[in-house]
Amino acid sequence: MSAEMVPFDWARLFLGDTPPLFLLEIVFRTTVIFGWLLLLLRFTGKRGMAQLSPLELAIVIGLGSAAGDPMFYPEVPLLHAMLVMALVVGLQALMARLVIRSERVETFMEGVPVELVRDGVLSGRALEASNLSREDLFERLRAQGVRQLGEVQRAYFEQDGNLTVFTRAQDAPPGLPIVPPWDLEPPPVVQPGEPVRGPLACLGCGTTRDPDPSGQQDAGALQACACGSDRFTPATTDPLAPPSTASDTGLN
Repeated sequence: MSAEMVPFDWARLFLGDTPPLFLLEIVFRTTVIFGWLLLLLRFTGKRGMAQLSPLELAIVIGLGSAAGDPMFYPEVPLLHAMLVMALVVGLQALMARLVIRSERVETFMEGVPVELVRDGVLSGRALEASNLSREDLFERLRAQGVRQLGEVQRAYFEQDGNLTVFTRAQDAPPGLPIVPPWDLEPPPVVQPGEPVRGPLACLGCGTTRDPDPSGQQDAGALQACACGSDRFTPATTDPLAPPSTASDTGLN
């Protein structure tokens, strides 16, 4: 602390050395920065916001920044920080009201749910638009007890960044196995010329191919999937079932 500074100088403590008109500049500065922060958070994607909406995250950042400095920097007047905090809360209340009253504002601020899986098939475009990798999705599905994609009827990436999954209650068809995690144990890839029995699942999107009526099919004769992948693995109803009981395994 400098020798010229007088502790508990009330004028310095609340107003500092700036003219009163500077309070209007604070209003302008706070409004611009808060709006810019909302815009940046909106385009960071749902994945980085955990369970907070952009509006909620903006107020957390804004209040945290405004409340921290005046606590121990003597050159930051209390009145300026109090004004910033009041403005942040007021702007949040205004934006929240606009979100409630206007569907367009709500869509811009919070986005819309994205369908990632339909009937056991991944949407590559939806994953890319949501800034999610296939491994990210599989991790979230495994956290909800999903073993293979055939169990999933719908999976939605919600506005708050959570994943909502609707699974088949019973009799799920064979699908692309996601257990164990592919980083630990990659699913077997059916090689060209290798005879297979049973349905196959595309390793790119999970689309299943029905078995040949004769009970045998040559993997080399399979055409590429609609997603562009030409790699397939045996589809299964339970990738964790013991081999002796896993009758749906496609390899002979």
